[in-house]
Formats: sequence, C-alpha cells, structure tokens
Amino acid sequence: MVTPLSLLILEDSADDALLLVKALQQSGFDPQWQQVETQQDYLAALPKGFDLILADYTLPQFDALQALEILQQSSWDIPLIVVTGSISEEVAVQCMKQGAADYLLKDRLARLGPAVTHALQDRKLLDQKRQAEVALQQNEAKFRCLIQHSTDLITILGLDGTIKYTSPAHKTVLGYQAEDLLGKSVFELIHPDDLIQAVAHLQEIVQTAESHLSRTEFQVLRQDGSWCVLESTGSNLLADPSVSGIVIHSRDVSQRKQAEDLLRHNAFHDQLTQLPNRALFLDRLEQAIHLLKRRDDFSFAVFFLDLDRFKVVNDSLGHQAGDQLLSAIAQRLKFQLRLGDTFARLGGDEFAILLENIRHVSDVTRVADRIQQSLALPFDLNGHEVFTNASIGITLSTPDHKLPEDFLREADIAMYRAKTLGKARYEIFSLGMHEQALALLQLETDLQRAVDSLERVNNQPFELQYQPIVSLETANLIGFEALLRWQHPQRGLVSPAAFIPMAEETGLIVPLGQWVLRQACRQMAQWQRQFPKDVPLSISVNISGRQFAQPDLLDQIKQILVETGLDARSLKLEITESILIENTQLASTLFLKLKALGIQLYMDDFGTGYSSLSYLHHFPVDMLKIDRCFVNSLDNPSQTGREHKSILQTIVMLAQNLGIDVTAEGVETAAQLAQLKAIKCGYGQGYFFSQPISATKATHIIAADRQAKLKHLMTA
Repeated sequence: MVTPLSLLILEDSADDALLLVKALQQSGFDPQWQQVETQQDYLAALPKGFDLILADYTLPQFDALQALEILQQSSWDIPLIVVTGSISEEVAVQCMKQGAADYLLKDRLARLGPAVTHALQDRKLLDQKRQAEVALQQNEAKFRCLIQHSTDLITILGLDGTIKYTSPAHKTVLGYQAEDLLGKSVFELIHPDDLIQAVAHLQEIVQTAESHLSRTEFQVLRQDGSWCVLESTGSNLLADPSVSGIVIHSRDVSQRKQAEDLLRHNAFHDQLTQLPNRALFLDRLEQAIHLLKRRDDFSFAVFFLDLDRFKVVNDSLGHQAGDQLLSAIAQRLKFQLRLGDTFARLGGDEFAILLENIRHVSDVTRVADRIQQSLALPFDLNGHEVFTNASIGITLSTPDHKLPEDFLREADIAMYRAKTLGKARYEIFSLGMHEQALALLQLETDLQRAVDSLERVNNQPFELQYQPIVSLETANLIGFEALLRWQHPQRGLVSPAAFIPMAEETGLIVPLGQWVLRQACRQMAQWQRQFPKDVPLSISVNISGRQFAQPDLLDQIKQILVETGLDARSLKLEITESILIENTQLASTLFLKLKALGIQLYMDDFGTGYSSLSYLHHFPVDMLKIDRCFVNSLDNPSQTGREHKSILQTIVMLAQNLGIDVTAEGVETAAQLAQLKAIKCGYGQGYFFSQPISATKATHIIAADRQAKLKHLMTA
C-alpha cells in the first residue's frame, strides 16, 4: 500500500533531494515534493501546507536550526527531520532540543522511511491531543473521556498545586493509582533540585493569558522510589467551568535524557579509560587559570605523562593488550591523586594531570614520585607480566596570563626533556627548555629543507666522511665506514648526535639514508676503478630502523648497486641489535635475501643493547662491531678495565666459534691496540689509525704506501 506524502525538502543539492525521494518511495511513500534552498523560498512555501519537512543541517545561507525556529514562531505545525552529511553529537542534541522530529545521516537513508513514519504518527497523536484540548473546553464529560485513553500523563492542578485529577497513564508511567495522588501537592513528587523551576513554571501558567507555554522538564518520583524525567506543557483552564484547573500534559523522556547525557559524557570523556579527554581537561585548566587571577593564595601544577616503551607492548602482545594496559594504568594512577584533581587521557599513551591548591613544589614532586613508584609495579595482561614507566613533564602556575594550551605545551616540553635524560623520570619546566624546544624546532625545519635539497643543488649541505677499517693482523686497509656530516649554513658542523635521532623520529632518515647509500657506493666504485687490487676495498653503511622497515629496501639497494656499478660483495650494511628485536621476522627474511646478493651484514654497537648472543645463531651476521665504551677502558688498570677486557675476550672467542669476525671501534692508543691483538680481535677502527676524513683525503691515503705506514704505527 502506497502512502501519499506532501513533502518540502530544504536542500541545495538536487541530486541529494532525489535520493531522499527515492528512499521514501522504496519505503512505501508516494511523495509530492518541492525543493527550496533559501529562507525566502522556505517562507513562501510553508503556507501551501506540507505533511513533512526534510532539511539539510547547513546550507550556504540557511540552516535547519533557523528553519525550526521559524516553525516554532509560526502557526505551521509541521514535523521537521534533519538529514545531513555529517553532524556532531552536540549539534544532534541541539536539534532534538529545538524540536526536530529526528535526525539521520545521508549515508544511512535506510532509516528515513521508519523515521518519517514515526514523525507522522507523532504529529497525528499531537493533533489528537489538540483536539482533546478543544473538547475539554467544550464539554467536561467529553474531556474526561478523551484523556482517559491518552498515553501522556494528564494532570489537573489547583492554584496551589493540589492534584485534582490524574489520567490512567500515571499508573503506567509512575506506578501510582489515582487515589494515591488526589489531594496531594504535586510539589511533593518533584525532585528538590527542580522544585524552584516547577513552582516558577506553575506561576507562569497561572499568570499568562496564553493557553500553551513552552515545554519544561523536571524529575518526578516514581512509586518505587526511582526518578524519571517528565517533559511537560501547561494550559491555564481555570476560567473554563468544565475544567477549573491547570492542565499539565507530560511525557516520560527519561530514555531521551539518558541518551543526551551519554552523548554529552562521550563528548568530554575518553571511551577506553572513561577519564576526561583533552577538551574537558583544557576546560578545567581554564577554570583554574581564572581562579588564579582572582586569588593570590591559589596555585596549580600541570603534569604531562608519556609512557615509555608502550609501543613494545602493542607490537608484541597486540593492540588489545595495549588498551588493557592503558585502562589498568588509568585505574592505578587514580588512587595516587586527590578527589579534586583532574586526571585525563589526551590520546594514545599520553595523560595529563591538573593538581590544584598546591602549597609548595614539594607537593608536586611527591605526587610525581608516587606515580613513578606505582608504575614500577608489574601489570598482569592476560597472564603476561608487563612492566612500564613514564616520562613526566611538570609546569607550575605563574602570575603572567597564559592560555590553557600554553601550560600543556610547557609540560609537554618538560616531558620530552625527561625522555631525553633517560626516561622514567620527571622534569619541571623552565624557560631554558622552551628556548631549547624552539631551537630544536628550527633545527628540524632546517633539516627538512636540507633533505629536500638533496640531488637538487650543487653545494650540498650534507657530505660523507670516511673512517678507515684496518686488519689488526696484517695492518692492511680493508675498507671504510661512511659517516654522514651536516654543514649547517649558520650553525656550522652539526653533530650527528643532534640530527640523526631527529631524522629517525621525523622519518627524514629514509630519504637521507638512501642518499648516503648511493653516495658511498658511488665513491667506493670509483676507488676500486682507480686502485684495482686482488681484494677490493669495501664500504660500510649504517642502516636505520626506519630504513629497515621500508618494504622496498631490497629493491632500493639493488637499484643503487646497478646505478653505481659496485659489486654487492663490497657493500657491508651495519645494523643495530634493536632492529633484530623489533623486526625479528622481517629481519630473518630480509637478511637471507641480502646475503644471497653477496652483501655482508655487520652488527653495530654490540654490547650496548640486549647483547644476546642467541641472536647470532638465528641471523646470518658476518661481523660484530664492539662498542667503543669497551675499548676505551682496555688500557685502564682499574676493575672496570679488567672486566671489559674479560667481556671482550669472551665475545671474540664466541664469535670466532660461530665463524663471525669482530671489529673494535674507538681504538685510540697503542696500548688498546696491543690488548686487542692479544685477544685476537680481527679488525679495528678509530683515531689511532685515522679520524673520519673527506673523500679527497681518503683517496690520498689509498694512493700512498698505506700498508707500510699502518704497519709502522702498529709496531711502534
């Protein structure tokens, strides 16, 4: 059966209007429709009389809220449904509160038919209620007959609020029989929080000449002791002899209010932890700032927490375990704070705390210590014992006027300072940190520009330097390690320790690493052509974790080898132990493919990370490069020197048993060289032989009688 429908569409897209019409046709309606876009056309069309209005929320010169306001201020009682492409939870609540029959998204038009049916039914019920109100004025008997069957709660009150009549719906909604309520004051049922509002509403009805007033809401006590929310309108029928009272029409809107409260809660709370979110935290912080301006004895502190090694939990146990950890941390840290403190999740593994009414900086540091102690205890995630900690940045309130975002930024800067100094600690913000953060930001910008200029300008900001690698047994030069240097136009030579971690964090290390690999291979190929020998020199290039994770890394290396003409056997790739830990499966597969090409793999900085020799059984590593911290203490007669020598001797022996060569980095003295030769370490590099040098100087070294000079150095 097809239902006729007179329809007004407030929409600026003809295609979208047709989609709405087709959706209604599929739901069994036969729409006769008119489309308008402007307020003028909307006002001109309303007198024609329509069953329903479908309105887009936002038009270029008009919107659904304005359309609703026009309806409410006019005599046209037409249900309006908001149909839009996107709408926030707050706007949805506002539309419903302003009188929209419903709202839905354009990508969910399957709901349009039921929504229209419901709106038309509501309008029909509303028309019936109005007819009943007219009948009440004409005849008391007819009035009572109609309201006996109404689904709304209809109450007749005296001037003082005494209940003179209740409809049967009171039993259904509130649980009361008529005799339970007659003669009582309606205010006995109103919640204390809403009592003043209810009294004022009744007085307004008594004093107005209008028969209908705007809606009001208040909480009413049910017979079972619970509370519900009623939406009520009142009519002053004191002068009507058939009624002689105030008629209150009410409906239970508890479910709608719960939905609105849930939408409001979700707008200001994190769904995972149920903590306040960034929006609510900034609002609370703004209130604290206003209070700081009014009271000399008030102060506060802002904490910014970032979990250390949270990514390891996500990568190893999965995101569900990561979510469980975040929830567990939220619950645990709540107990370290006072009731009035604000604890929020900003997103990811970042949290913030607002401590108010602090008296001394020691109050702040005690809280930070409690947090660190609490996080030091293990978390049980489905049988997995997990340890975590946090880097905490703290900023204290100051009398100068700041925005909430300024305090949060300062705490964030201090948190990064804590991470830089070793994690699992807290730092309090100082102006020097801000200046340092600005300097780092500028350095990051300069680094981005420098990387963007690669292969495009003649005077490159980057250059490669080369440090010789020497056979300790024969004193022969076997190759070089390529080391990146950045010549900043204003700052001069920037330390790799300053810009390499930044390049890793920003991802710039990927294009930068490709450039380094290409330049190093090109240079070594040139040297091999210039100085041919039976055993060609090799070039060692560091590969970062970000580079290693690139899915096309193998193809990049192949292409560079083809472009430069370098034999793959002359290329040595240096990786760190952390790459093996974080990308075990990927490393195992990629290593085999690289080895198949003839490329050798060096494990760099061995001994400073996990130092698990078990990894050497699973990965085809050709060379271990012992970190300089072990080599530097070899000529030290202290206990540490003896321990480091013992460790080195053990590593060399085990590596030899596995068929793996060893290179000692940071060789600086003849005594260190003698110790390394004594434990049969195969290779070395360091300032004793040569500091990193330019390609030109390296060419001179290769051209000279290098072997004789090296032998002289090693036997001196």
